[in-house]
Amino acid sequence: MLIPLRPILDATEKYDYAQGAFNVNAVCQAKAVIEVHEMFRSPAILQGADLANGFMGGRTDFMNATVEDKIKGAKNIADAVKRFAVSSPIPVALHLDHGRDFASVKAAIDGGYTSVMIDGSSLPLEENIELTREVVKYAHERGVSVEGELGVLAGVEDHVFSEGSTYTNPLDAIRFFKATKVDALAISYGTMHGANKGAHPAVRKEIAIAVKECMLHEGIKGTLVSHGSSTVPKYIVDEINALGGDIQGAAGIPLEQLIEVSHCGIGKINVDTDIRLAVTRNIREYFVGSKSAREDSRINGIWHIMESNPKAFDPRFYLPPIMDTVMYGNVPNEAVETITELIEKGVKEVVGKLVVDFGQVGKASKVEIRTLDEMAEAYRKEGI
Repeated sequence: MLIPLRPILDATEKYDYAQGAFNVNAVCQAKAVIEVHEMFRSPAILQGADLANGFMGGRTDFMNATVEDKIKGAKNIADAVKRFAVSSPIPVALHLDHGRDFASVKAAIDGGYTSVMIDGSSLPLEENIELTREVVKYAHERGVSVEGELGVLAGVEDHVFSEGSTYTNPLDAIRFFKATKVDALAISYGTMHGANKGAHPAVRKEIAIAVKECMLHEGIKGTLVSHGSSTVPKYIVDEINALGGDIQGAAGIPLEQLIEVSHCGIGKINVDTDIRLAVTRNIREYFVGSKSAREDSRINGIWHIMESNPKAFDPRFYLPPIMDTVMYGNVPNEAVETITELIEKGVKEVVGKLVVDFGQVGKASKVEIRTLDEMAEAYRKEGI
């Protein structure tokens, strides 16, 4: 069942665990994420990044995606998630990751997203509050949950880039929650976007603890979110490089640190890079081991892109030769079917492990199911 994000986050607060939020960029990825959560009877959060909507709208140069591309892509992602979630026994939320402006957020909501993030972290505090408040009003009137961001993470993810971090000020976080009424807040506390988080990444859990303690003192209800939290499994990176890839200096956030912060106020942990790596490893392995696949005109366009770009591990970079399958889930032949199966296996490999590690197993039944209409009414009673 497809529901707003808020009830899933409320369960993490009540039962003291973290919920992984996993980015998807293709119909088969959405299918795989939902299926692996069903296997573990866990709630599921699927995320489409702002530019992923552009990609799913057919814009292969997604960094230049227009609002029109995002409108089309948001509907494609939402239609795919609904297809697999409507009869699912677990609660599923579809969340926009790093919405860059009001138009992008509106495109996602109108397309069928049940939750959105507006990223005003690069703006001065007052402007961030103003933009986020505008989004909250539009979203909450429709029962859609909202996540904001305060503080700047270093690293690169789509159009989000920063050479350095600015840690979240706990007092600013309290002001932000009060002024915007967001359901969740992404904080900067030492995580980083991308596959290279430094040789010895370390999160500052005391920031999360301080924010949460201040929230409890002020009676503020809300969930803290950890962005840039991929673990970047070394074994997958090593396997990619052994297959002709060239990923250097890759390092993630240690899993034990993520588990620790899940008990320090962090209720949602975003993961994207790990999925990209596992999918890339699987597809490289297939082409390297199969001469017939490398010569198959139905799919070898994928390999030509990968072979000429050994540093690339974002599937959006090499999947354009099968865009109809990416966007709509159509599988025209057995060659493309093999590729989609490899993508699904990669997704399930990393997502399944983190579902277990984060403590999500069996938590589907702990979520109070609330529809968009029911949440809209609840927000009205709370004063939007």
